[in-house]
Amino acid sequence: MHYFIYSQKDSWISSGSNRVTGVTEQDQNFGKDQILEIKKVFYNQSFDYPTRALIQFDSKDLTEISKSVSDGVITNPKYYLRLYEAEGNKEMSADYTLAAFPLSQSWDEGTGEFGDNPKVTNGCSWKNRINQPNSDAVPWSTSALSGIVNNPGGKYISSSGNFATQSFSHESPDINMDVTRIVKNWITGSTSDSYNSNYGFLLRYSGSQELESGSKFRGELKFFSTQTNTIYSPKLEVRWDDSNESTGSTEYSSLDISGNSDNFLYMIGLRDKYRENEKVKFRVGSRKQFVQKTFSTSVQTLSSSFIPGCVSGSGSYSILDVSTGETIIPFSDYTRLSHDETSTYFTQWLNGFQPNRVYKIIYKLKYKDSQEQIFDNNFEFKVTR
Repeated sequence: MHYFIYSQKDSWISSGSNRVTGVTEQDQNFGKDQILEIKKVFYNQSFDYPTRALIQFDSKDLTEISKSVSDGVITNPKYYLRLYEAEGNKEMSADYTLAAFPLSQSWDEGTGEFGDNPKVTNGCSWKNRINQPNSDAVPWSTSALSGIVNNPGGKYISSSGNFATQSFSHESPDINMDVTRIVKNWITGSTSDSYNSNYGFLLRYSGSQELESGSKFRGELKFFSTQTNTIYSPKLEVRWDDSNESTGSTEYSSLDISGNSDNFLYMIGLRDKYRENEKVKFRVGSRKQFVQKTFSTSVQTLSSSFIPGCVSGSGSYSILDVSTGETIIPFSDYTRLSHDETSTYFTQWLNGFQPNRVYKIIYKLKYKDSQEQIFDNNFEFKVTR
């Protein structure tokens, strides 16, 4: 299963100045910008300043996940932070590493955008975590706590094992970062402990790469923000293996997966539309595509079979966004098919899907001779509000 939690708020913060106007950006807010910028800015071929991004997910969503784990509905979940490239990234190095740190203080998203003139300062910035009209600005705290970075640019936890990284090498800059340890701390920890409170993530270049002045680590990364009008909002992806094979009796035979056979998959009871809060059990029928001709005095029928060895990965599914062709859920160890006494199936929670969009289900069979067969038969459905 792949389940999606979309960001509650985000912004990016800058430690530099506008080179055209000379106006500092250290107190400027970008909370309503459609882009999140993580970059190292160079001026006259010399390193000038870095920027960072802040993202937070609603604690209510994490509480619901925690309850599902406690109830045994979700087992051994992994958590991944997902961000998507918004523009062609400028002067990027071939190899670099990004880091996600848990923030240790609350912050306001604000209402500013890049290009505001005059600049907007209400909300978070490099200097301040909160800045409301008619109130004194609240800077990022400088109180000394072990393992916590205290300076302008966000207060975050940097002690060993309490942050996550992802390295890139000649590949897409889309972020797909394992943040399991951080999220587990939020779910299980005390809300009075800044190590375990969900104030969101701070994203930046890792370690010394952020301030390195040479050409080895450089470039400007731009990702879609919460404000985007696309399907590429930042999200926290929860993944777990929910596959199951019934040990009870069934009236169906086992599909032959010994070799690349001429098999056929079809959907049982697939509806055109589902509501976004549904938890759907999608059922799959399977059989030989053609029945060998035999002589009989009775009517021949095409009987359905179940796919054996699903929990071992013999059958899996993927889901695509039809309009964009974007893979929403890829084939993986978390998309293995199940079967019960009725049929092969998989369960999908739709309340993490973007509503009013059409999705397509694709299946894959893995045969014992290591061959694979893809079934893309226009199994489509729409998620509605």
